[in-house]
Amino acid sequence: MKRSLVAMLAVLLLASGLTLFIAPEVSAQQVGTNWIGSFWNNTDQSGSPVVTNEPYPNGVYFNWASGPPLKDRSTQPVAGVNADNFSARFISNQVFAQAGTYTFTVYANDGVRVTINGQIVLNQFIPFTGTSPNYATYTFTQTVSAGQSLDFVIDYVDFTGDAILVFQWGVAGGGFTTPIGPTATAVPPALGSVNFVRGLAVRTGPYLGASMVAVARPDNSYPVLEKNFDEGLFPWYKIQVGDRIGWSSGRYLEVTGNLDAVPETQTIFDQIDNPTDLPPRLDVIGYTRSVMNIRRRPSQRTQLLGQVPWGDPVRIIGRTVQGGMNFWLHIQYEGITGWIYAPYVKIVGLIDAVPIR
Repeated sequence: MKRSLVAMLAVLLLASGLTLFIAPEVSAQQVGTNWIGSFWNNTDQSGSPVVTNEPYPNGVYFNWASGPPLKDRSTQPVAGVNADNFSARFISNQVFAQAGTYTFTVYANDGVRVTINGQIVLNQFIPFTGTSPNYATYTFTQTVSAGQSLDFVIDYVDFTGDAILVFQWGVAGGGFTTPIGPTATAVPPALGSVNFVRGLAVRTGPYLGASMVAVARPDNSYPVLEKNFDEGLFPWYKIQVGDRIGWSSGRYLEVTGNLDAVPETQTIFDQIDNPTDLPPRLDVIGYTRSVMNIRRRPSQRTQLLGQVPWGDPVRIIGRTVQGGMNFWLHIQYEGITGWIYAPYVKIVGLIDAVPIR
């Protein structure tokens, strides 16, 4: 009945030339955008920060458990910051489109201090002493006008144990919803750091001949997600470098943490000996320019399956690339499926149609 009356009123208003304004639904809890973080390896923010201008575009909403601070929406640690006894500062300017009295909710373990437009509105820069839940809850209100902008500074300190910080707000009254408590961010059981080289190739598989997708650099720690020992001489580790994930050789990657908790897995190369994604009527042929060893995987360190005599044709069904050039070729030859080194092969046919592995 109420909905019918609203509809009738809308028709009458439109007929009279007036406009019916329907207020937008008030949003639920907000965490803001475009926060910038700085970190100190001490608990009082003394001296220069070890990290500045770390972007957190998705808000101050962290549960780093007992690990170090992580990058925004990532399992990658912020390089150079302690897991305990660190402090941080997050700053942002937020524009409030809707006027009203907002209730701000803060969850913290350990301490937090909030400053708005230069005024301290919450000051609990102290150790957390509770047990359950494993964070303290603080609330305060702030009245703003439509279109008003507020400058936020959130200072945070972690002494030992879990590191938790959540900062969110909603309009008191109509659209206000219960604040969302902190959920744990997955912390990798082990981290890898590059040693002895200026850059370490990150590849599609745990082989020297797999395609390169990224480069890991020294002075950073990378989450170790999986491990593989197929190449034999050195273990390989799947790591995350920014938004790229791939495999790096353990020869130049020092791994710390609980390596036993890192799963040993197979890779894409274990699934493509009989590929199902080849284009119809793919007919790309390679002619060897020397006697070629056929390897089980794209690496000279893997099992030797056979040889191709000089000048014999092979059918090419896959390839890896490096620096924009073909690196290793996945081939079929006299009942053998394996890999040969690309620079010693003359290719005839549309090689760009051959899948890159």
